Amino acid sequence: MGHTATAEAGSGGLTATEHRLANGLRVVLSEDHLTPVAAVCLWYDVGSRHEVEGRTGLAHLFEHLMFQGSKQVHGNGHFELVQGAGGSLNGTTSFERTNYFETMPTHQLELALWLEADRMGSLLAALDDESMENQRDVVKNERRQRYDNVPYGTAFEKLTALAYPEGHPYHHTPIGSMADLDAATLEDARNFFRTYYAPNNAVLSVVGDIDPQETLAWVEKYFGSIPSHDGKLPPRDGSLPDVMGSEQRVVLVEEVPARALMAAYRLPHDGTRECDAADLALTVLGGGESSRLHNRLVRRDRTAVAAGFGLLRLAGAPSLGWLDVKTSGGVEVPQIEAAVDEELARFAAEGPTSEEMERAQAQLEREWLDRLGTVAGRADELCRFAVLFGDPQLALTAVDRVLDITAEEVRAAAEARLRPDNRAVLVYEPVATEQSESDSDEEEGADQ
Repeated sequence: MGHTATAEAGSGGLTATEHRLANGLRVVLSEDHLTPVAAVCLWYDVGSRHEVEGRTGLAHLFEHLMFQGSKQVHGNGHFELVQGAGGSLNGTTSFERTNYFETMPTHQLELALWLEADRMGSLLAALDDESMENQRDVVKNERRQRYDNVPYGTAFEKLTALAYPEGHPYHHTPIGSMADLDAATLEDARNFFRTYYAPNNAVLSVVGDIDPQETLAWVEKYFGSIPSHDGKLPPRDGSLPDVMGSEQRVVLVEEVPARALMAAYRLPHDGTRECDAADLALTVLGGGESSRLHNRLVRRDRTAVAAGFGLLRLAGAPSLGWLDVKTSGGVEVPQIEAAVDEELARFAAEGPTSEEMERAQAQLEREWLDRLGTVAGRADELCRFAVLFGDPQLALTAVDRVLDITAEEVRAAAEARLRPDNRAVLVYEPVATEQSESDSDEEEGADQ
């Protein structure tokens, strides 16, 4: 073990300690002996914001390649070994990171650590044309199933492209384009691994029924000999003005079951007090069936079947407030939009009531405690705060920061950001069917 930094902080009795191997790997441990399980989470500081033009989707493609075998584990062996030991596993890719995680019975923790170390240290030994083509096809099929061939499936991709200008590192989403997925070469993947999949570009957290000394000994044994790599370039600057300055709008006519109004508002960066205030504002306005928009559009006016407003937290670029309203029956989008703007303007002028503030803070507190209350959720949050904000201890005090926000800060966040000139808008109109066209003709004839 190289330099070791150990610190403790608590929230609801939770603690964490941080350590660092000589090769730069950061290790965060959190004991929890409530159940005989342990969670292993590994965050690599690489996401779609690190990609270059012409090679979008490479971070996500590589996430899939990490499950295609390594020097000691062939083919689908990673899944087979973890699931055969009674564990679960997966990996995900976002704008800002790629993570891998396992939840194991305590006595199988060493296996999970060995598996993660083996692919961090030796994936290139197994990466070949066959695995590359196999996973390229898997990712392309995932894009078809989740984006291209489902109603509203490309909304996130389109709104992101509107909210972040051309050339911005967040302009494209992690799924990537079909053309770029086809263009990716085996050498691209190998260079990607060499650059980003190094111990000094990662944080490993282990949470649960663990012995810290034994766990650290295993981490040193399996990860300690993996060399660091210094070739990584920092991601491109993602900063933008606080307000877009003008509304960006696209109308789509597609085969969707109902008209829809979707919008993305530019909000403060994650990790700031202003972002927490914006989160509370969106919770009051669109967080569940007690929210203002649900009560107005779904319950009172009955012009919508669903209305939600949530926050996509981002650290390296402005966060996004995500509005999603599906209309009811033949209701037109302008009617919905006028009601939404009316509610946002009223909220910006008056702010939340004391009851709304209390309910929103309780809702976010419950969500945070739910994440921290499971070993897998806590492991993920510890990694997130270590990678994005430099301090895993911040995960344990996030609840306190949300509860410290005032109603005036929430109102001010809405006034500053939830404005028509600070949003990208997507309007979905259903394709006219033969039946609806026939009905329209009959109505026109009756009027004459």
